[in-house]
Amino acid sequence: MTAQPLALAPEQWQRLAAAHQAYTDTVSPYYDETLQEVTRRACTSGSIGKADIGALLMWKRLRADTPWAAELMALADTDVRRATAAATTAARDTTLSSSSAAQASRAALASLPGFRTGDALASAVLTAAAPDRMAIYDRRAHSGLRTLGITLSHAPGRYSRYIEAIDQLLADAPAQIRNWTARDMDTALYWMTA
Repeated sequence: MTAQPLALAPEQWQRLAAAHQAYTDTVSPYYDETLQEVTRRACTSGSIGKADIGALLMWKRLRADTPWAAELMALADTDVRRATAAATTAARDTTLSSSSAAQASRAALASLPGFRTGDALASAVLTAAAPDRMAIYDRRAHSGLRTLGITLSHAPGRYSRYIEAIDQLLADAPAQIRNWTARDMDTALYWMTA
């Protein structure tokens, strides 16, 4: 990502709007209940524990039969919550831009097994922690950006660049998209490659 504005053509904005509408029309309105429940608990507690990470793992439909999942389960929940509390604080820090908050909060999670590489589960935790600022990252949303002509490298720091791209898109969006949340944008990007 660069600091240059992301200038989309009107047909690209229409494609994003159509993808968001198709997602809304196709996906059950109850699909995000798990994410919303974890968000409510994170709002109250200021952290996310292993049980909620497990719920987000299921919501993201990721595999839990991996070595990192066993390593995470071997940690005390207080240690997991310490890391997620730091990530939550960083993600909610409005003195930082959204992309800087994403970078700081993503770094706070990096000490936990399952969060050292890859952004799919980390983005779910961060979106639950700060739903007004963060967005879900996955390979399909990444492909959606590419479809719009926006390059997002896989180099370290990808999640903060992803949030920067979403913020730039929302800042430059036409009226019918301008009131979208980052989550609305990530679902549209995700659905563009469906």
